[in-house]
Amino acid sequence: MNKPVTIISGASRGIGRAVATRLARENHFVLLLARNNEEITELELEIDSAGGKALSFAVDISNEKQVNEVVEQAMRDFGRIDNVINNAGIGIFKEADHFSEDEWTRVMDVNVKGSFLLSKAVLPHMKAAGKGHIVGIASDVSKRTFAEGSLYCASKYAQHAFFEALRREVRSKGIKVSVIYPGLVDTYFHEGDPGQPQRALYLQPHDIADAVSYVINAPHHVVIDELMLHPMVQEW
Repeated sequence: MNKPVTIISGASRGIGRAVATRLARENHFVLLLARNNEEITELELEIDSAGGKALSFAVDISNEKQVNEVVEQAMRDFGRIDNVINNAGIGIFKEADHFSEDEWTRVMDVNVKGSFLLSKAVLPHMKAAGKGHIVGIASDVSKRTFAEGSLYCASKYAQHAFFEALRREVRSKGIKVSVIYPGLVDTYFHEGDPGQPQRALYLQPHDIADAVSYVINAPHHVVIDELMLHPMVQEW
């Protein structure tokens, strides 16, 4: 099979959904990971109906057994994994002394542990192939902070550090690691549904999908280490 095989976590909506549909149009076979089985199945059918190729998996990205099973099936079915887009993420925002231990654990599990587990699962196969591309969708708050964002910022700083160190570790093995740092994006991540007038000038999910496409389509001899995007209306 000549299609690139690409795994996308958090693919059911927002940025992940936009990335999946964009890469499917670019002839990738996309493996869609998300917890919401109904939404992920709907996206698989949408991509297939449009002439693309997709498989969906309802998984908890922080569950090592579930993540490993997806990667093992991908290797059985396709014999390789070309790209991994670590997009799954959640956020909880409040004053630091109001967080529960469970809230802290859940955000760290999805945002940091999830990136680690999916990357860890594919790395032996990419090392054996001598190539592959791991992309992290982090945030501009991987490099700044804001009030009531201590938990989310901590998770994104950790995600940034993990991918930066991993890049240094695997570059000599032919594996690329890139991180995209979006600013404000009009998705369900913010309170309320997307499309609200006050967010009209935010980045849109397709803007991040464009960035992912740019990064993974760089020439073989080029690795784009980092790419930060902001809407013009956002001061940083």
